[in-house]
Amino acid sequence: MSDQQVDNSKRRFLLIATSAAGGAAVAGVAAPFIASFFPSERAKAAGASVEVDISKLEPGQKITIEWRGKPVWVVKRTPEMLALLPKNDPKLADPTSIVDHQPQYCHNATRSIKPEIWVAVGVCTHLGCSPTFRPDLAPADLGADWVGGFYCPCHGSKFDLAGRVFLGVPAPTNLIIPEHKYLSDTRLLVGEA
Repeated sequence: MSDQQVDNSKRRFLLIATSAAGGAAVAGVAAPFIASFFPSERAKAAGASVEVDISKLEPGQKITIEWRGKPVWVVKRTPEMLALLPKNDPKLADPTSIVDHQPQYCHNATRSIKPEIWVAVGVCTHLGCSPTFRPDLAPADLGADWVGGFYCPCHGSKFDLAGRVFLGVPAPTNLIIPEHKYLSDTRLLVGEA
């Protein structure tokens, strides 16, 4: 009888030991598997919002930041630039940004929250090239009616200083306005509305 008691205690010990080892193995395998469902720090950074200091931005100046691996432009438009925007309306494909799905705050003539500060993804909506900033008036290569904007050298698409696409160019829609908000008069947050 004492032999059976020893055997039962050995069995119980082996059962507990193997259960504990098996549980540890399952936890060891499950932890990385479960962790794979959460984004990595690199992925979080790639999609994270970007804070921009616009206090040193001069009138007529454009700065470029990176958000989600794309260039984002922040332009401080002058009163003269803003006054010329309506002149382009008859030559634009979508002057009020109705066709493309843009944030509600860009369904206006300036396509911005604050008229003087304009924020847009700096990627042409045709094939993804990056247009050049051409704020000059009537340059020889863009014509006498050019009042400033963006020109895509890849295929000739043109956008005005509100990122609205001209008629008859390869780009199908206006430049994309990312979600953004103002944290203060000098701080802008790109990536959150």
